[in-house]
Amino acid sequence: PEGETAATYLRHLCEQELPNRYGEITDELKQRLDYELGVINTMGFDDYFLIVWDYVRYAREHDIPVGPGRGSAAGSVVAYLLGITGLDPLKYDLLFERFLNPERVSMPDIDIDFCYEKRGLAIDYVTRKYGRNRVAQIITFGTEAARAVIRDVGRVLDTPLADVNRLAKMIPNELNITLDKALKGKELKELYESDAVVRELFDYGRKLEGIARNASTHAAGVVIAAEPLEDHVPLQNAIEEGYVTQYDKDNIEELGLLKMDFLGLRTLTVMGDALALIKANRGIDLDLDALPLDDKEACQILTDGDTAGVFQLESEGITRLVMDLRPEHFEDLIPLVALYRPGPLGSGMVADFIKRRHGEMSITYLHPLLEPILKDTFGVILYQEQVMQILRVLAGFSLGRADIVRRAMSKKKHAVMEAEREHFVHGCTEPGHECPGCVANGISEEVANEIYDEMSSFASYAFNKSHAACYAYVAFQTAYLKCHYPSEFMAALLTSVLDNTGKVIEYSGECARLGIKVLPPDVNISNGGFTADDNGQIRFGLNAVKNVGRNLIENAVTERKEKPYTSLYDFCKRMHGSELNRRAVESLIKAGAFDCFGSNRHSMVEAVEGILKSIETDSRRNLEGQLDLFSVMSGEVQQSPQEDVYEIRPLAEYTPAELLQQEKEVSGLYLSGHPLDAYREKSARIGSHTIKDLTGEDAHVQDGEKVRIVCAVVKNRMMTTKSNSMMAFTSVEDLTGTMEVIVFPKVLD
Repeated sequence: PEGETAATYLRHLCEQELPNRYGEITDELKQRLDYELGVINTMGFDDYFLIVWDYVRYAREHDIPVGPGRGSAAGSVVAYLLGITGLDPLKYDLLFERFLNPERVSMPDIDIDFCYEKRGLAIDYVTRKYGRNRVAQIITFGTEAARAVIRDVGRVLDTPLADVNRLAKMIPNELNITLDKALKGKELKELYESDAVVRELFDYGRKLEGIARNASTHAAGVVIAAEPLEDHVPLQNAIEEGYVTQYDKDNIEELGLLKMDFLGLRTLTVMGDALALIKANRGIDLDLDALPLDDKEACQILTDGDTAGVFQLESEGITRLVMDLRPEHFEDLIPLVALYRPGPLGSGMVADFIKRRHGEMSITYLHPLLEPILKDTFGVILYQEQVMQILRVLAGFSLGRADIVRRAMSKKKHAVMEAEREHFVHGCTEPGHECPGCVANGISEEVANEIYDEMSSFASYAFNKSHAACYAYVAFQTAYLKCHYPSEFMAALLTSVLDNTGKVIEYSGECARLGIKVLPPDVNISNGGFTADDNGQIRFGLNAVKNVGRNLIENAVTERKEKPYTSLYDFCKRMHGSELNRRAVESLIKAGAFDCFGSNRHSMVEAVEGILKSIETDSRRNLEGQLDLFSVMSGEVQQSPQEDVYEIRPLAEYTPAELLQQEKEVSGLYLSGHPLDAYREKSARIGSHTIKDLTGEDAHVQDGEKVRIVCAVVKNRMMTTKSNSMMAFTSVEDLTGTMEVIVFPKVLD
C-alpha cells in the first residue's frame, strides 16, 4: 500500500495476525518474530514472502484448497502468521534456521500444495497480477527410460510390435531400472545371448538410454520476474499453460530467477470434495484446522490398520508400522513420516523406537543435556532439527552454523565433519564463529566425542521435522474424515481415482469392508463423480463409465436440471449433438445407468441403433423444414407433430453372468452382484476361511496356520528378486473382501 515498504508491510501483516494465532503475546514470541523479520530483510526476501502470502490468501478466499505447508518453511513463525503454513513452529519445536540460514545465503524454498484440480486457478491469478510476459511455467525433459527406449528403437528398426511389447514387459517395472540391470535376469539374459534381433535392440537401447526424449511442463515450477521474462530466458508458447521456459529448473535457478512451486496434491482435492459432500448431506461446515488432534476414534482406526485412502499411510509397510506404534495423538504420526524410509528401516532404528515408545526398552542419554532435545523421540536422533539443537545447546553453536554442520554430516563431507568435531568438543575462536564447545560446558572430552559420533551416524538418516509435521497433519485430517464421515470421504476418494480402474476397484472393496454400499449409476441421480447420499450409500460416478466422454456427462447432468429423463429415447434425443454415440450409450446401459426406465438391458442395447437413426432422421427433417421456409408459408408442406416416443422391443434379459461381465467391462466393478455369488454354498463347504476372517477386525488365525479360501484372482504384479527369479504379488477377492497374496518363486514356477 501507499507509504509502505515491503519490509514495513510484511511486519504490519505479521503483527496484525499475532493475537489471532497466539492469543497471549510473550517476549519469546516477539523476539522470534523480530529475529525472523530481521533475517528476511537482511537477505532481501521481504517481497518473496509477500508474493507467496498474496497468492495463498487468494486461493483460500476463492475456495481453492491449500495444504498446511511442506518442507522447512513450516519452521517459520512469519510463514505461520501469514497463513502460508498451518502449524505453529514454536509448539512443535520447528527451527527457522532449517528454512533460512543467515550464515548460508540461498533462496528460500516455499512449496505450496494446492488442490490438484484447482491449482491452475492460482497460477492464472499470478499471471493476471504480474503480467503474462512475466510469469511462465518451467519446462522439463523426459528421458529415454529402459522400457521406452526398447519401444522406440524397435519402432525405428521395424521390429514387429508384438515382439517389442513382449520384450518391454520383461523389463521389471521398478524405480531406476536400467537395461544393464534388466539383463541380469535369467530369461532376458538367455534371449539376449541367443537372439540377434534382441541383442541389436538392447545394444542400440543401451547407447540411447538416458538421453532427452521429449519436453513437457514441470508439474509444479512457476517462474516470476520483475521484468519481461524474454529478457532473461528463451520462452515457448504452450496452448493451455501460457508461456513455458526453454531452460529447466536448474538453469532457471542459476540465472537467479524466482522459482515458485505450485504443487498439485490429490489429497487436498479429496478433502475439499468430502467437505462439500458433508455440507450438502449433513449441513455441517467442517473446519479442518479446528479438529481435535487427539480424537480417539481416528487414532483407533489407524491402530486397527484401517489406512486405505489415508494420506501417506496406505502402503502395507507403513500400515504395519502405524499398528505397532498405536498412535494416541496427531503428534505420534510425525515420527512415522520420518521413520518409514530405507535408512531407518535398514538400521534397526525403527524397531528400537517402537520398543522404547512402549516401555519395552530402556531410554538412556549420553548426557543429561540431551534429554529435553531427544525426549519426544525416546532418545533416538530422528530429526535434522535435533542435530542442530544438540550442536547449539551442548557446544554453543549458532543455529546458522549448526545447519551448515548438519548438511555436511548428511552429505558425509568428512573433512568438514572432522574440522567441526574439534570445534564441537573444544570450542572455536574464529571471528563470527565463536563457540565455547562441550568441554567448557562441563561435558568430558570422551562423552563429547561419543555424542558427535552418534550424531554423525544418525545425521544421514535424520529427516526434516517441519516437513514430517505438515504431512502428518494432513494424514491425521484424512484419518479423521474417514473415521467420522466414511461415505462422504470414500465417495470423494473414488472420484479422485476415476481414471484409474485398479484404484476404483480397490477403494470399492474398501467400501464393502466398511459396509458402505456402492450403487450402480443412474442417469437421473448420478453426477460425474461419486456422490454420497443421506443413507450413507455411494452412487457410482458417470465419469467412471468407460467409453463415455466427459462433455456428454457434463451436458447430461446440466440438462436434467430442467426435468428428469423419462426414457432412453428421451435421453438420446435431448443429448443429440453432445458427443453422443452408440458406444457411449451402450456402455451406460451395461453399467445400469438406464435401469430406472423399466426396460431390461438386452432390450435397450438392441434398440440403441434404431433410436439413434430415428433421432438423426428427425433432426435432418427438421433442418430441411427450416430451410424450405417459403414452402411452409405457402402451405405446400403439411407438417405433422413428431412424437417423442420410441417403442423398445422386449427381449429376454442377458444371463446373470453376462450382466456382471458387462458391468465389469464398462466400470471395472461388479455393480449388481458378484461372480462368486453362484458358488456361495461350495465356497462355504470347500474354504476353511473367508478373506474377512483373515484380514478383518475380528481376524482369528494364528501365524503359520494353513488356510484355504475360494476366491477370484483380480490382478498380478510380477517382480524380480535379488537372485533374479520371478515372484508375484497377487490380488484376490471373494464375497467378503480383497487381499494380497505373495507368491514366492518356487510356487510361482
